[in-house]
This record gives sequence, C-alpha cells and structure tokens, in this order.
Amino acid sequence: MQLVFATNNPNKLKEVQALLPSSITLISLKDVGCLEDIPETQATIKGNAIQKAEYIKQHYGHDCFADDTGLEVKALHGEPGVFSARYAGEQRNANDNMDKLLTKLQVKDDRSAQFKTVIALHINNQLHVFTGICEGYITKEKKGNKGFGYDPIFRPKGYESTFAEMDLGLKNKIGHRGKAVQQLVEFLNNLTQTI
Repeated sequence: MQLVFATNNPNKLKEVQALLPSSITLISLKDVGCLEDIPETQATIKGNAIQKAEYIKQHYGHDCFADDTGLEVKALHGEPGVFSARYAGEQRNANDNMDKLLTKLQVKDDRSAQFKTVIALHINNQLHVFTGICEGYITKEKKGNKGFGYDPIFRPKGYESTFAEMDLGLKNKIGHRGKAVQQLVEFLNNLTQTI
C-alpha cells in the first residue's frame, strides 16, 4: 500500500516512517510533485489536518494522510495551540517560539501542557481522524539537542527528561505523534487484512 504523507517536514517524515509497518510505503509531497504550501487556515488542529488531507486528495488524487500538531499550555488558555509553528511569527523559528513561550510563562506557576497530534486519513473516498495526546510540563530552560520544535522545553509526565533529551524510540512510544500514528497503523493493518 502506498500513502502520501502530506508534510514537507523531514523530521516528521522520519518519525512516522519509523512507526509504519513495511507493508505501507510512505510517499512525500515532493514525490507527487506538490511543491506549493498547502493551506492551513482552520481555527483548530483537527481542522488543519482535515484541510491538508482533503487538499492532496482533491488536487493530486492520492490516498493520503496529514497531521497537525499543537502545544497547548494550560496557564495560557491553550496557547500556542493551532499557531504553534508560527507562534513568534511567520519565520516559523523554533527558538523564537520557545523563547516567546518561556517569557510568557515567567509569571505563571502552572506549567502544565499537552502536545496534541491529529491525523486525518483520506482513503477509499472516506475520511478518518485519529488523535494522540501527551501530557507534560514546560521546563524553565531548554534541554537536549534531539527532536525539533518545542521538544527542548517539553517534559512528558512521569519522565525527568525533555523530548529533546530522549531517543526517538522512547519519544515515539510515549509521544503524541506516536500515539496518533499507532491508531493510524492499527486502522491500516485492519484495512489491509480485509482486502
């Protein structure tokens, strides 16, 4: 089975590829000739994931899935949420985003947060949605050099390390994207067994 993963992020591609069974071949946007920016104009993480999957299906005709991920900080009423990638501006710079978040949290006692990933799968002309959540805390300083995005300042509940200090295997096992992809994989495995 071949599926387009609607992302231009090589880190995401690598993370998800590691979770999929060998029977599923992942194709990138570049592989199908999609070089434009896919619209992400929805007000929610789920809305953006669905919009991206539908865009690829409509314009390129491939079965595909798209994800959208956001970091939701309790003391900031769910910020940065749907704006996580461009929290500090359109330059989408991870360090700028983290610095802005850490500055906003300086005066807050509650540092609890959650990462949320929503995957929208468009297959056989049907849409399916999977959601993964990882609860944790925002640290006071950046730690670790693995991962990407907010990983250096997010410590999952029950662990002493940030995502950026963990190896990819552990992060995939306990993380939001891993949980959502696991649901996707189970669904696809069931689908391939019934064909």
